[in-house]
Amino acid sequence: MRHLILRPSNNHVKPFMFDNFFDNFFDNGYENDFSPKVDIVENEKSFDFNFAVPGMKKEDLNIEIDKGHLTVSGERKINNTKDNYHSIETGYGKFSRSFQLPENINEEKIDAKHQNGILSISVMKDPKSIVKKTIKIK
Repeated sequence: MRHLILRPSNNHVKPFMFDNFFDNFFDNGYENDFSPKVDIVENEKSFDFNFAVPGMKKEDLNIEIDKGHLTVSGERKINNTKDNYHSIETGYGKFSRSFQLPENINEEKIDAKHQNGILSISVMKDPKSIVKKTIKIK
């Protein structure tokens, strides 16, 4: 079985020292960093991604694959900004998560479903590229 080496990348990288300064300066009190947690599992037929996106609808999410990169993006909005919140501990705001996929995938066979706050994406492996070879020991 070929091991999956994913390299998460963020297309919106900002220099660290300016990150907190500008975020705090323009903070509207409701949005903060939100990056959904993801579990990635490899089996014989696919790579399966499970993103934790509680409170988000499928219409709030976008999935793209381009040049071997799987990108999931979206925005988690606060329910009602007119309420007088005393504490907001959950994350809100825009996010984008990208993963470099291995070469043995079939970009035409990708399935996605959204259920109970979990976005599940299955990226099927290309059976033609899965080659098992046994080497005889001399």
